[in-house]
Amino acid sequence: MHFIDDLSAYQPRNQLATEILENLSKFPHCILLTRVGQFYESYFDQAAEVASLLNIKLTSRKWDSQVVLMCGFPVIHLQRHLKNLVQQNNRFVALCEEFMLPAPPGTKSTFNRRVVRIVTPGTLIDEPFLNHYENNYLLAISSDSSLSTGHGDLGLAWIDVSTGEFFTKCTTVGNLYDDVVRIRPREVVLPKSLESVDACPVPATVRGECPVISYFDMVVPERLRSPNVSVNIGNPTTSPFSSQECSAVNLLTSYLQLNLLEYMPTLSVPSKEVDEARMEIDAHTLKSLEIREGVQEGGATGTLLSCVKRTVTSGGTRLLSRWLCSPSTSLSEINARHSLVAFFHTRPHLQRDLRDGLRGIDDVTRTVQKFLLGRGTASDVTAIGTAIATWSFVKNRILLERKMQLREGDSLLECEWASIDALISRMEDLPELARRIQTSMDGPLAQSSSETPEEGAITSQELSAEGKWQHGSRWSINPAFSKELSTLHAQFQQLLKRREDLENDLQNHYNAPSLTLRSSPLQGLHIHIARSKRDAANAKASPAFTIISENSSTCYFFHQGWAQLGSELLETSQRIASSERAAFEVLRSEVTIYYEPQLRRNARVVDELDVVLGFANLASEMHFTRPSMTDNHSFHIVNGRHPTVELGLLSSGRGFTPNTVSLSQDCQLHIITGPNMAGKSTLLRQTALIAILAQSGSFVPADRAEIGIVDRLFSRVGAKDDLFRDRSTFMVEMLETADILRKATPKSLVIMDEVGRGTSVRDGLAIAFAVAHHLYFKNNCRALFATHFHELTDILGCTTDYRGAGAFRKIGFFCTDVQETELGSFAYSHRLRPGVNRESHGLKVAQLAGMPPSAIAVANKTMLHLKSNICIPSSGDGALNSLRKSLMSDDDYSKE
Repeated sequence: MHFIDDLSAYQPRNQLATEILENLSKFPHCILLTRVGQFYESYFDQAAEVASLLNIKLTSRKWDSQVVLMCGFPVIHLQRHLKNLVQQNNRFVALCEEFMLPAPPGTKSTFNRRVVRIVTPGTLIDEPFLNHYENNYLLAISSDSSLSTGHGDLGLAWIDVSTGEFFTKCTTVGNLYDDVVRIRPREVVLPKSLESVDACPVPATVRGECPVISYFDMVVPERLRSPNVSVNIGNPTTSPFSSQECSAVNLLTSYLQLNLLEYMPTLSVPSKEVDEARMEIDAHTLKSLEIREGVQEGGATGTLLSCVKRTVTSGGTRLLSRWLCSPSTSLSEINARHSLVAFFHTRPHLQRDLRDGLRGIDDVTRTVQKFLLGRGTASDVTAIGTAIATWSFVKNRILLERKMQLREGDSLLECEWASIDALISRMEDLPELARRIQTSMDGPLAQSSSETPEEGAITSQELSAEGKWQHGSRWSINPAFSKELSTLHAQFQQLLKRREDLENDLQNHYNAPSLTLRSSPLQGLHIHIARSKRDAANAKASPAFTIISENSSTCYFFHQGWAQLGSELLETSQRIASSERAAFEVLRSEVTIYYEPQLRRNARVVDELDVVLGFANLASEMHFTRPSMTDNHSFHIVNGRHPTVELGLLSSGRGFTPNTVSLSQDCQLHIITGPNMAGKSTLLRQTALIAILAQSGSFVPADRAEIGIVDRLFSRVGAKDDLFRDRSTFMVEMLETADILRKATPKSLVIMDEVGRGTSVRDGLAIAFAVAHHLYFKNNCRALFATHFHELTDILGCTTDYRGAGAFRKIGFFCTDVQETELGSFAYSHRLRPGVNRESHGLKVAQLAGMPPSAIAVANKTMLHLKSNICIPSSGDGALNSLRKSLMSDDDYSKE
């Protein structure tokens, strides 16, 4: 066989080959899947790659005396294979669909094929493998002309195509990595001009977090342009958007236009994100605190999100994730959220009823977006109707709560109801749309159908199911929707009655009780007689019956009367489906044209309600308390707890040891010493997590809390090697520390664990002191500083009241302990107290870890010697020689 080697030299002589080659040249960066009948097929060199990725058979076909590689799979398996290609292997897939062209009666149907969409990781719409509890962002990054120097400003624009949520912000090259980690895009788009700039830092910054990067020229070919692509972001001179943001928006919309093609929606004006409105959490802190993703296993298990998630809707879960990663810095907004949580926390019955009501609601935000993208099903229309009913229930249940409180004689405090009134007032009633949906949709099937109306026509096999269509349960649109539909349904019912009468007449006339009217792809419209020996004799003798086939027990006959009637049934069914398709388009257009803003706004309110209801449930379940939020530098936590650690301990029947932390203008830096495994790192992390929870709107795990707004949160804990960038653990720690010292402000909260480890004792101590000095004098921020360098307390001058001396008076010293038992064992108290602990008890941890007893004995002797000498002796020192001899056994000498 001769395979085609050079596609450029191949001259196709059939329509399919011509269309495939044209599309391959138009979309060279994509895997092309071409629909041919009930299959999607791949040809030429791509076929080998597709067959390998999908683990399907690679075959060939003959075109123009030449052999072409090909593979394919049934249409019904498209979503499964798209998940493999796009989500798991980050491939771009061009979907080429076929469309039947009008043809004169009696002639063979012809098809036109065209690419309707390019599926990429960042442009998923409603694919079943899309995670409904996470956003699927596409991020565009645009820059100014100075970017090659590494100091230019950047514009970011990101959108979740499946929900329509659209954002912009300005950033810098230095902050880009933090933004990318927080946004977590599935795909990044960069200007084509940056692809050839070797000094450009953007691709390298992005690649570690998002492997799918597309370099894109904003010039879109005329043939691919869409009228929906423009986004009105205002007059350039008065717009709140910077030139970089506008450039990023244009880059993003142009890229969407190129890939969504016939599914390009009309985009709304993006929301501008302002750094000052949210707590800035850098990339390392977001990861090390395991807010959204675990450090060890990479999943959600053990994260703050998994610990506090009590949401019951997908939209609420997505919003919760955004709030935790971007807590608010607006005192009024935070207090409003806390008031909502308090409102529901004190009304458990109302909380339960509303959460139960929200469980049955669909993802309206994604449903509306599907309609804007020209997609959707009958069940989506019904889901909107269900959502409207749920919204009405929510408002009525809250109104009932108010009436019940008045009836019981409780005084209504305006401040208590103000927050819930403000939230619910944003929700708009939509009775007209609810009535329109209720009168337009045809009950049972509309509730469960995932089919589009064009798929609604009955098939020949379904026509065989006895009585299945008697009551028209197949249809999704109410026959009363239009006069045309009503007439067609009446005709269809008459035809069903004629079918039933014909079947009864034939059974009686030919004495054949097992006779049924059926249809199948193989025999077409036919009569089926199951018990041929008993029932088929009269039929065989009749000229009205023509035998198609028979076996020992069954006979198949052609019957002209049934053939004509069955054809009328199928034709009428197709006309109903066509009319339903038109009706569905009317409904979809009405929703998107007249109700889209209201539906989105109501869905957003429900998302917020779901989150605060979840916070209220969490507060009751885990005994969280409402924090008092201030605009000063206070940070007082009484008996605070680490939420995820506490949850893990509770699951094993153990309790968590709470601790109190009090940072203020008079004591802004805490130096914390103590043994390994005694809870210093846990204390640091729980303090940071409490700040995040409080400013996200949640109650906090503490007996009492007063928290001054934190503008930026930094952590220097848990570093590891970055081999990709050729950085050791110590280098990574120093980079993180340098970043903190440059960026922390007086309103920031910093947690630092064991700064200076990984180098010599003298170097480490010097670095630790320098960092504490800078945090105290330069950054002037609130900070917790855990260290094993107890000498640091001597340098800072620890006084009898455990405060710093002289200029360091605003530094407090705290420690944790190990408690010895009468039997010689020990236990960690985990309780923080004022003081300095000069014992790290590392040998006890080594013993717990199972280090051999001989090694522990040597370590103990070494430790005793070192304690008796203020300084570590030099190599020629007699004391060191004495130490060596005391530690070596007879066996050790024999090895010399």
